[in-house]
Amino acid sequence: MHRYRSHTCAQLRKADVGTTIRLSGWVHRVRDHGGLLFIDLRDHYGLTQIVADPDSPAFKAAETVRGEWVIRVDGEVKARSAEAVNPNLETGEIEIFAHEIEVLSAARELPLPVFGEPDYPEDIRLKYRFLDLRRDTLHRNIVMRTKIIAEMRKRMGEAGFTEYSTPILTASSPEGARDFLVPSRIHPGTFYALPQAPQQYKQLIMVSGFDRYFQIAPCFRDEDPRADRLPGEFYQLDLEMSFVEQDDVLATMEPVIRGVFEAFADGKPVTQDFPRIPYDVAMRKYGSDKPDLRNPIEMQDVSGHFRGSGFKVFANILANDPKAEVWAIPAKTGGSRAFCDRMNSWAQGEGQPGLGYIFWRKEGDKLEGAGPIAKNIGEERTEAVRQQLGLEDGDAAFFVAGDPKKFAAFAGAARTRAGEELNLVDRDRFELCWIVDFPFYEWNEDEKKIDFAHNPFSMPQGGIDALNGQDPLSLKAYQYDMVCNGFEIASGGIRNHLPETMVKAFEIVGLDRNTVEERFGGLYRAFQYGAPPHGGMAAGIDRVIMLLVGAKNLREVTMFPMNQQAQDLLMNAPAPATPQQLRELALRVAPMKKED
Repeated sequence: MHRYRSHTCAQLRKADVGTTIRLSGWVHRVRDHGGLLFIDLRDHYGLTQIVADPDSPAFKAAETVRGEWVIRVDGEVKARSAEAVNPNLETGEIEIFAHEIEVLSAARELPLPVFGEPDYPEDIRLKYRFLDLRRDTLHRNIVMRTKIIAEMRKRMGEAGFTEYSTPILTASSPEGARDFLVPSRIHPGTFYALPQAPQQYKQLIMVSGFDRYFQIAPCFRDEDPRADRLPGEFYQLDLEMSFVEQDDVLATMEPVIRGVFEAFADGKPVTQDFPRIPYDVAMRKYGSDKPDLRNPIEMQDVSGHFRGSGFKVFANILANDPKAEVWAIPAKTGGSRAFCDRMNSWAQGEGQPGLGYIFWRKEGDKLEGAGPIAKNIGEERTEAVRQQLGLEDGDAAFFVAGDPKKFAAFAGAARTRAGEELNLVDRDRFELCWIVDFPFYEWNEDEKKIDFAHNPFSMPQGGIDALNGQDPLSLKAYQYDMVCNGFEIASGGIRNHLPETMVKAFEIVGLDRNTVEERFGGLYRAFQYGAPPHGGMAAGIDRVIMLLVGAKNLREVTMFPMNQQAQDLLMNAPAPATPQQLRELALRVAPMKKED
């Protein structure tokens, strides 16, 4: 028999009754039932119940073991009595009567409980991540992660893609976040950058004549952490295709991502035909370019009902600002003053003066609007608002006014709040869509200049003619995002593969030809020698896994994440370099100046 095990802790079944076996694993818990000891033994695969009675030679050892000790058990497989069968356990019809127990490794008092998975401070969980990873939920999430990535690789291969690796030490690139810099010992005073994404390399792969590339790519960005983004590093399903237009990329990748979701959705419905929603439409309907389509609320422009009305706050805003509009957020079943007051209080907590509302209720046979706005605009206008929004008795509508560019995000947050508070969101499904026609440029108010709105390497719709002849802020890009349940899970675009178009696009944001050649020399040079039209995208693997396993935080689907302060508490990183390391790199650490 093998030194440590003949079976895993998930293998044995009723058919094995009478067999002498050997198991090894961790003591999940010990229970004393009147002198009879029960040990739940756990390994990577599952649990098996061990029984030691006072007559067994293993009983003395069984009395000493504690939670998370590693032991070897020799014993006989026996069937459980009918009332003792555990239907929730794969091995629930059998148990092992121990003949011999060997302690392979004892454990000190635990700083973190494994059994039961109670809530525990996150910093303790991260410092003792090796214990945290023994917890069943996190362990299953990590195993699921590997299966989802394997499914992605399989489906990409079936779609005709080949996996190629790109460099980790590279040059700085304008991906929208800070780079992690790596000092060069051989070239003192110079630095590599860890890739924020393999953007330029994957385009160079297309220029090099490889038709369909993909990679499970590590990406590094020195940015502040948040729930849907880990500090430091993350992984993406990166891909690029030659001789394609936008529709080709979307048509190729939609079945891949849909198939991955269906494979792990555990029976939950998955969108079959992803709607393609223009960015401007998404902002007006949902107040977000990553809308949660499980929420049925769609906002509408109701400005016409408030122009010249008795509600002077809105009427004056509309009269004095040509950009101003009034948007309504219809809220089915929200027609109570208590709910409307809660929404108003929430808005004030968000730094807003309030959130105007109308709610409708039956007064005898008549359906009437109630609330201060209804009183001020009158019965006829109130009824017109209700008709436009398709609302009934017991429903409500909330209103925001001003320049939509300034209030759209708040209106979107109010839509989300109302949908969640009223339980209108169907949480047991995966709703996916494409957001298309993003702005190519945006106005940077801080620096008073035009900036790229998204990926600077995307092709503007209309090409160089549009760059030369249109207001830059009116230009759209061949840029698209994939969204699921309110999370952006992928982003991509058709690339700007023509050198003169590339130079012109960068000139509009203030970078001249020489700067473009210096900063993007490899890509710019490559475009001089025959570049195919190409495009692609990158899907955030961590976010996809988070959605599929139902986790609330990316740290629940990542093996060794950092904390919210971008620290690895397990390995104690970042840490100071030694004087010798600094000398070899020709570096000196300057103390941070205290701000007044």
